[in-house]
Amino acid sequence: MFLQNIISEIEKKDPEVFDRLDTRRSALRSFSGLGKKLALTALPFAFGSMFKKAYAGTTGTNDVIDVLNFALTLEYLEAEFYKNGLDSPGLIAPQLRPSFQKIYDHEAAHVEFLKGAITGAGGMPVPKPTFDFTAGNGSGNGPFAGVFSNPTLFLFVAQTFEDTGVRAYKGQAPNLLGTGDVLTAALNIHSVEARHAAHVRLISRLYSSGVGDVKPWITLNNSNIPSAAVQPSYNGEEVTTQAGINIVNINGFPISAEQASEAFDEFLTKEQVLAIVDPFIV
Repeated sequence: MFLQNIISEIEKKDPEVFDRLDTRRSALRSFSGLGKKLALTALPFAFGSMFKKAYAGTTGTNDVIDVLNFALTLEYLEAEFYKNGLDSPGLIAPQLRPSFQKIYDHEAAHVEFLKGAITGAGGMPVPKPTFDFTAGNGSGNGPFAGVFSNPTLFLFVAQTFEDTGVRAYKGQAPNLLGTGDVLTAALNIHSVEARHAAHVRLISRLYSSGVGDVKPWITLNNSNIPSAAVQPSYNGEEVTTQAGINIVNINGFPISAEQASEAFDEFLTKEQVLAIVDPFIV
């Protein structure tokens, strides 16, 4: 879910990356075609091939490799979370396993893509960190203790990860303004990730206990999760002004602040995302 983030960050660190792929126009056309033609699970491997071509026979810059390894750490986090969930007996109801298996497959594919891209760029992939999915920084007694034995808690953390991912993805969209087909392809991928988040939120509504009215989208900055630990993932979502225009009661229509906030997902910066995931990494 961080593919667009990766592309935009690399272009900032290495402005000539597209020139390495024959020509910029050719690279953008290829990128757009990949987004339209390939299944989501195959897309990371295709991108990996592109980066291998871009850096073949060269030593990638340290900045580029650092960006890729940062992204790899995030993908390790999500893939490991869903793997642990699927491997925990009785945690995920049989009717829900296909959905979570598909999400895991996507994240595992992202991990392999990043490893290939880093190697192709002349770098060394960082090893998978040790994770503490209780968000206890290694203590195992964080606010999500029991995450792999309590189905409701597992859904809470999954929902938070997915909501955070959508906002992180959107945070990089401005970096692609003016790139035409690249922006189109990236937003196509982003829409798939948003569907994942909506699906997990629906599952949370149907199968979790002790939650409020969870919708497929976020209302104001409400997580609907009874834990203050997840709040940083939702702060800022209460915005009701878009492009300088207040959406509340716009043009005389009875639009509430809640409805206005639901119409848009607000972005998270890389620094905000790092702060959110830090408690999960030992």
